[in-house]
Amino acid sequence: MHSNAADADICAPQSASPAARLFAGAPDSVGFRKLRKRLVRQAAEAISRYAMARDGERWLVCLSGGKDSYTLLAVLLDLQAQGALPVELVACNLDQGQPGFPKHVLPDWLDALGVKRRIETRDTYSIVTEKIPEGRTYCSLCSRLRRAILYRVAREEGCGAIVLGHHADDALETFFLNMFHGGKLAALPPKLLNDDGDLTVLRPLILSAEADIEKFAAAMDFPIIPCTLCGSQEGAQRGQIKAMLGEWEAANPGRKQVMAAALANANPSHLLDPALFDFARLSRNS
Repeated sequence: MHSNAADADICAPQSASPAARLFAGAPDSVGFRKLRKRLVRQAAEAISRYAMARDGERWLVCLSGGKDSYTLLAVLLDLQAQGALPVELVACNLDQGQPGFPKHVLPDWLDALGVKRRIETRDTYSIVTEKIPEGRTYCSLCSRLRRAILYRVAREEGCGAIVLGHHADDALETFFLNMFHGGKLAALPPKLLNDDGDLTVLRPLILSAEADIEKFAAAMDFPIIPCTLCGSQEGAQRGQIKAMLGEWEAANPGRKQVMAAALANANPSHLLDPALFDFARLSRNS
């Protein structure tokens, strides 16, 4: 039995917490319980390691309708129900005006769980498709427009943090994109302060593997909404990086996990950036 919105209404009392209602119809297998525990443990570790949570704060949890954001909300609700996350969660979906977007799916699903929500409708789709020539990737402009809207919504909702569903594979792909195409070593920060200094951007799933998230989302039978904007551009540079990493992983299982761990294990004295290590003061005792 899976935990879609209808199942949650049937299997859990109306007075139950959102987490209880969400997991009421979850699989009861040992494998799923281990997977759920691993994702929750990794998120708790990320939140602690990078000092993400402040008691009593409100978080705007961004839901796109994809596997990552559904899993993000589920894990945060699980931590909240355990008393391990002393923040208030507000789920937010940005309806970007994409043709055929099923507007009812996320509001219905969130309402069935009793999760506080904000649905924001802004037609960024028309702007992006008008400004970006056919065949070019939409991601950069789409991301900038979306970020500005989410910052505004977070302030209106009294939230101190915007929470995103990026995972370890996203960080690794970004690292290689920046290295190959930008000539710099940079991934996705687990915690980022915006330019105005009033909001943090958090990524609690940054230690979790995409493969685990995909298995979890499938087991939970989330009502996935495919992205018809960036998802339609198969030639995007990120897709090429993802394919490259997939080939490496297939040839050497576990390689992606090792590389992702390396992002948290930098040795500045063995890189070439004098801004990170003071080579000028490194001298012999003579």
